[in-house]
Amino acid sequence: TGFTYSADKALHELIEAQVDTSPDDIAVVASGKSLTYREMDARANQLAHHLRALGVTDGSRVGVCVERGTDTIVGLLGIMKAGGTYLPLDPEFPAKRLQYMVEDAEISVLVTESELADVVPSTNAKIVLLDSDWPKISEQPQTRPGLPCDPEQLIYLIYTSGSTGKPKGVELPHRAVVNFLETMRSTPGLTAADRLLAVTTLSFDIAVLEIYLPLICGGRTVLADQHTVVDGNALMSALEENKISVMQATPSTWRLLLEAGWQGSGSLKALCGGEAMPADLAVKLAPRVGQLWNMYGPTETTVWSSCYRVPEDGGRIYIGKPIGNTQV
Repeated sequence: TGFTYSADKALHELIEAQVDTSPDDIAVVASGKSLTYREMDARANQLAHHLRALGVTDGSRVGVCVERGTDTIVGLLGIMKAGGTYLPLDPEFPAKRLQYMVEDAEISVLVTESELADVVPSTNAKIVLLDSDWPKISEQPQTRPGLPCDPEQLIYLIYTSGSTGKPKGVELPHRAVVNFLETMRSTPGLTAADRLLAVTTLSFDIAVLEIYLPLICGGRTVLADQHTVVDGNALMSALEENKISVMQATPSTWRLLLEAGWQGSGSLKALCGGEAMPADLAVKLAPRVGQLWNMYGPTETTVWSSCYRVPEDGGRIYIGKPIGNTQV
C-alpha cells in the first residue's frame, strides 16, 4: 500500500513543526494541568540539553519511569531531542520485571521522579528527577538542540509481555513510527480539532498513537491518570469533561465503560485493539459511537499494521486492510 510520508524526518521534528504552527494552542492536559505547544517544546528542549550534558548521545538508551502527567510527554520529547532511545518503565509493573528490563536494555540514564524512589530498579545509570532536579534543568536554554537525526535511529525500545519466556526488547526506528503516525492521521483520521483521551500505559506500544498522533496534527493529548483508566465512572467523566472526540482502548476497557452505564457519544471516534474484538462488544459499541475501528498489529511491525471500520450494526469484524507502506 503506497503512501507518501515524511521519510526524512524524525518524530520530534514533526512535533516541532506543529509547535511553530500553533504555539499557543493547548498540547497536553493531565490532572488539571496543561501545557501549550510552546511550553511543552521549551521544557523538552531544556531537558534535552540537560541529558546531553549527562552524556546522552545518539542511540543512548534512557529509561523513563514516571507517573502519568504533563511531564511524561516532556520527558519523552526531551529524550528524543537529545538523540536518545527511550525505554518506558511502568511504575505499576512488578519489581523483578522492571529490574530485568533495565539490565537487559543497558540504560545509561534513568528519568524518573523523587516519589518513585522506592519503585525504580537499582541501576548504575545516572538518575534524572523531573521534579526535584527541575530547578537545575530549567537553567538550560529553551532553544532546540537541533541535532541531526537519522530516521533509522531508534526512537524507543519496548518489551513484549514475555508470555513465551523472558520479555523481548523490540527496537523501533523514527522512520517506522513517522510512517505509522502519518498514516493514522489519514485513516482512521485525526485533525487539529480533535482531543484524544490517552488511557494506555507507555509500556504498551499502542500508547505511541495516543501520545503523539494529536501532537503532529495540532490536536490535544489528554492523559488520563492511573485511577481513571480502571474506573468506568471516572472514565465516563473524563470523556465528557474534556470534550473528547477520539479514544483508543482495549476491548476490556471499552467493556468497563459500557458496564458503568455509558450511553455513548455520536461524535466519538472509537479505536479498539490490543486483543481480538468480541462480536458482542462490537454490537453494543458500534451504534453508540460516531465511528468504531478495529485495529490490528504486532509490536514488532510498529503498533498497528491494519485497520477496519466496523459497520454500525456490529456486523462481521475483520482486521481490515494494511496501513501505508505495509503488506499483509
